[in-house]
Amino acid sequence: MAVSTTLSVSLPNPQFFPKHSINNLRPTLRSPCACSCSSRAVVDNAKRPSKSRSVASVKKRLFDVGIGILAASVFALSPIEADATRIEYYATVEEPSCELNYVRSGLGFCDIEVGFGEEVPRGELIDVHYTARFADGTVFDSSYKRGRPLTMRIGMGKVTRGLDQGIGGGEGVPPMEIGGKRKLRIPPELAYGPEPAGCFSGECNIPGNATLLYDIKVVGMYSGYRKQ
Repeated sequence: MAVSTTLSVSLPNPQFFPKHSINNLRPTLRSPCACSCSSRAVVDNAKRPSKSRSVASVKKRLFDVGIGILAASVFALSPIEADATRIEYYATVEEPSCELNYVRSGLGFCDIEVGFGEEVPRGELIDVHYTARFADGTVFDSSYKRGRPLTMRIGMGKVTRGLDQGIGGGEGVPPMEIGGKRKLRIPPELAYGPEPAGCFSGECNIPGNATLLYDIKVVGMYSGYRKQ
C-alpha cells in the first residue's frame, strides 16, 4: 500500500517574529507516519537563524570595539604632538642669537642648523615652522603655538620678498636646506612696507614700517595632511 506525502509550509503570525525570521523559514516535508521527525526539523530550522545571529552579533561588537580603539589612538596622538611643537616654540625663543650676514637688499640671515643637504625647491609646496617677532623681540605670530607647520610656496611671490629670499636664496643668500634652521631680519621694504598688515575688524597685528625677525625651520616637502 502506498503512503502519500504532502508538502506544507508553517508560517507563524508575523506580529510575533522579526521580519528576517519569517524569511529564513523553509518548507518541510510532512509524512503521516513521521510527524515527530517533521516537528524536530522545524525546531532545528528555527534554532539555526538564532545561532547565526548570535555569532554575527558578537563579530559586530568585536569589529565596533576595534574601530573605537583605532579612532581613539588616532585622536589621542594629536594633542601630544601639538604640545611637543608648542614646547619647541619656547626652545626657539631661548635659542642664542647668531651673527647676521647682510646682503645688498638689506636682508640679514644666519644659520642655526644647515639641514640635510637637499635644497628647498622653488615653486613647490613646503612645510615650515616659524616664530615671528618685532625688532624689540615681541612675538606676534608662531606656527609652533598652533601645533602645526605652515605650508607655503617659495619663489612665486606668494610670501613677502624677505621670506622668498631668506628661505629660497638669491642675491647673495644661499637657499635653505630641508631640516635647516635659520634666523632672518627682514627690513620693512622686504616685509609689508609702510602699510599695516594682518588687519581684522579694524585692528592690525603688524604696524607700518615694521622690521620683522623670523626663526625659520624647514620641516620638509608638503605631502598632504599628515602628522608632524
